[in-house]
Amino acid sequence: MKLTLRKQAILDRLNLSGEMAISDLAKEFGLSEMTIRRDLETLELDGFVRRVRGGAIPSQSRSYEPPIITRTGFEHEAKMRIGKAAAALLSDNETAVIDGGTTTLELARAIDAKLQLTLITSSILIASELSSKPNIRTIVTGGIVRKGEMSLIGARAENSFSDLNCDTVFLGVAGISASKGLTEFNLDDTRVKQEAIKAGSRVVVLADATKIGKIAFANIAPVDVVDILITNASPNNKEISQIRDAGIEVIHVEPIQNKDKNQEGN
Repeated sequence: MKLTLRKQAILDRLNLSGEMAISDLAKEFGLSEMTIRRDLETLELDGFVRRVRGGAIPSQSRSYEPPIITRTGFEHEAKMRIGKAAAALLSDNETAVIDGGTTTLELARAIDAKLQLTLITSSILIASELSSKPNIRTIVTGGIVRKGEMSLIGARAENSFSDLNCDTVFLGVAGISASKGLTEFNLDDTRVKQEAIKAGSRVVVLADATKIGKIAFANIAPVDVVDILITNASPNNKEISQIRDAGIEVIHVEPIQNKDKNQEGN
C-alpha cells in the first residue's frame, strides 16, 4: 500500500527510534496529537506499526534501515553537536578511519581544515566532503557501492583495512547497548565495520539518543571494544549508566529538549 508522504515520514521516524510518544511525534512534525493518533491508527491497520500506551512502535524487522536521505534530517542538530565533539578529538598528523553514516558525515564536515590528517573511509559522501579540505589526505576503500547509502561494501572494502594501523576509528551504529554491544541493520556494512575496528588503536562511537539501547539485526562487536561513546542521551539514561559501568568513557553533548525522555528507564 502506498503511504502519504506524512505517514511515510512518521513511519521512518519510528523505524529509526524504535518507539516514540504521540506527544513527541506531534512536536517534531508540527501536528496535533489527534492527527498523529489518526495516522498511527491507519498505519496499524495497514500492519506498519503497533500502538502502545501513549505512543507506537514499528512492526518492521530489525534489519530494516530507512534510506540515508531520510535519516539525514532526523536528530540533525544532535548529530551536528556529536560530530563537532568527535572532530575535537583529532590531532595534527593523526590517521583515522571514518565510517559511513549521517552522524559521521557531520564529523567530516566539522573537521578543522587546517589539520594535517590521513583519513580512510568507505563512504563516498564522506570522501566528497573531505576532498574540500586541502590538508587532509583521503583514502577511499574499494568495493561495491551500496545503493541508496553511497557506502562501499564487499571483500574489497573489508580487505582495505587489513594492512592499516590507525590511531582512531570513528564508528556509526544502528544501535548500542550494554548487553548486545554494537549492532547494525545490514550484514555487508557490519563486516566492513568489523574490519575497520581491527585497524584502530582507539574506537569512538558516535550515536544520538535514538540509538542508545536499540538492538538492530547484526552484531558488530561487544560493547567493550569501545573506548569512547559520544551521544546526546541524558547522563541519567539507564542504558548509558550501564555502558559507563562497562568502563567506556561517555562524552555528552547537550541533549535536545524533550528528545531523551522516552529513553529513561529503558
